[in-house]
Amino acid sequence: MELQTVRPNIVQAIRAYRVDDLMEAAASAGQHFLYASLTQAQSKQDVLEAIAAAFLFPPHFGKNLDALYDCMTDLVHKAGPQPGFVVVLEQLPDNPRFDREAREQLLDVFRDAADFWAERRIPFRCFYSFQ
Repeated sequence: MELQTVRPNIVQAIRAYRVDDLMEAAASAGQHFLYASLTQAQSKQDVLEAIAAAFLFPPHFGKNLDALYDCMTDLVHKAGPQPGFVVVLEQLPDNPRFDREAREQLLDVFRDAADFWAERRIPFRCFYSFQ
């Protein structure tokens, strides 16, 4: 799989892509690969905690959507030049504790992060799937 066939700053369903192919494509492009399996998550708090653990966020991570945005943008941007990102959120919950509105709010954070990195001409591709 070649990342050049995917828009450089996008949040989209994983569809026909395989996680292993995305990981390999990120490696061959020299980009960060961030993966979170959310199969055990049932609530917004569970999702945020799982992402924080998988992405190795600092211990002071606030476990809210604003803190998630900060960790995906400013914190990383201040760490120095970045080569690009391939993010996979696998098995987002689909239940009353994490409903469509909660999923859209979460994905909006990643869309905003994609815009942040696009302004800096750094690719940020996020792929997601549902349980």
